[in-house]
Amino acid sequence: MGKITGFLEFERVDESYEAPAERLKHWKEFVVTLTDEQAKQQGARCMDCGIPFCNNGCPVNNIIPDWNDLVYHQNWEKALKVLHSTNNFPEFTGRICPAPCEAACTLNINNDPVGIKSIEHAIIDKGWQEGWVTPQPPTRKTGKKVAVVGSGPAGLACAQQLARAGHSVTVFEKNNRVGGLLRYGIPDFKLEKTTIDRRLAQLEAEGIEFLTSTYVGNETDAEEGLTVRTPASLHEEFDAIVLSGGSETPRDLPVPGRELKGVHFAMEFLAQQNKANAGDRIAKPISAKGKHVIVIGGGDTGSDCVGTSNRQGAASVTQFELMPRPPEAEDKAVVWPYWPLKLRTSSSQEEGCQRDWAVSTKTFEGKGGKVEKLVAVRVEWFKDKATGQMKMREVEGSQFELPADLVLLAMGFVSPVQTMLKAFGVDTDNRGNARADTETYATSVNKVFAAGDMRRGQSLVVWAIREGRQCARVVDEFLMGATALPR
Repeated sequence: MGKITGFLEFERVDESYEAPAERLKHWKEFVVTLTDEQAKQQGARCMDCGIPFCNNGCPVNNIIPDWNDLVYHQNWEKALKVLHSTNNFPEFTGRICPAPCEAACTLNINNDPVGIKSIEHAIIDKGWQEGWVTPQPPTRKTGKKVAVVGSGPAGLACAQQLARAGHSVTVFEKNNRVGGLLRYGIPDFKLEKTTIDRRLAQLEAEGIEFLTSTYVGNETDAEEGLTVRTPASLHEEFDAIVLSGGSETPRDLPVPGRELKGVHFAMEFLAQQNKANAGDRIAKPISAKGKHVIVIGGGDTGSDCVGTSNRQGAASVTQFELMPRPPEAEDKAVVWPYWPLKLRTSSSQEEGCQRDWAVSTKTFEGKGGKVEKLVAVRVEWFKDKATGQMKMREVEGSQFELPADLVLLAMGFVSPVQTMLKAFGVDTDNRGNARADTETYATSVNKVFAAGDMRRGQSLVVWAIREGRQCARVVDEFLMGATALPR
């Protein structure tokens, strides 16, 4: 504990943002990282609790009090080593993680948690700036070969751990660039892709081979122009296979008018903009410029659609959520140290957005095959006395209409792509995910493992990193009979 009275002396200081009017003019990150002195003071606020709930609140179990103390003492290089001991990619989580660790912070009982995420961000950015993040190639090779299918955070974390254990790792990615949903699902203004590229350079220097524009599955399921690798060929060439793709099947909204032009899944819209920013040519661009945009879904993906629409020059942006409006603040005595349900406003929503809750879409209407308006109704939620479950009913006479030139469906994802799972012949659970537990990460097919969204369903980047690391450990043990990799 760096400063015993730090939590009494210093107030929480958050990272600052570039003004909305300015950041809407570009696609770059706009968060201003803490200065060294600010980070030192924020580290001083950590109480080094006897039971550090923040560690358990963090899916990768970051050793948070330790690196808070090290930052307070300005021992940045050692802080980076402690941070990297549990998290392969803190530059990702330090930017886009919702920070469940802060919800679990003991100081959060008093509504003033330690700024853990901002300190993590400061540590890794300084690490890159000072040249402390370097390749760590293995000292010996095992002669074993591992295929990792999917280059998102789970696949990259798994690949790096296995490569450092001495295995020859090949990562297969169907897109033309590595990164999975980090690359194509998260807007550049939240995560600039140079952040991914510099980490990929490290992974390549550690011996990992990346094969892009390569579809793994049956040839009949592949998009035109992609190289195809069948499961049989991977079984023949590799000693172990890890399925680590994302949960890419979006939840649809089957209401009248769904077929109209101008109604799109969120990821169609977001991925196009990221590709355009990277210099790719888009054949049929989806643009919000000058349009009345309605985003259906109140989560992070919906928020990303709001920020992207505003940067494209939308005439208006409205965001609907089916659930009721959350409370302004949680009852900490009831929910701490767990992730609370409360009203949150993202940086994208602050940039300009009309938000509404407890709204259900009835139909999309338009002319000439193009959407022009959305018809919705308000709903109320109640507890069913017989089952105890929450149910909703329409509020009589509450129907209303809104102009809609572009509708973006951001209601979450239901499962990974089923064609690949079927091609491998792995068993799936009742949600369509690869069936595997967190002890072995093994699927029903010999030497095939699954991790991240592929196994657990739609989740956070930090959970994907955790599962990638844990899966690497069991794969190493499967190949060698024992393992020294951390869990």
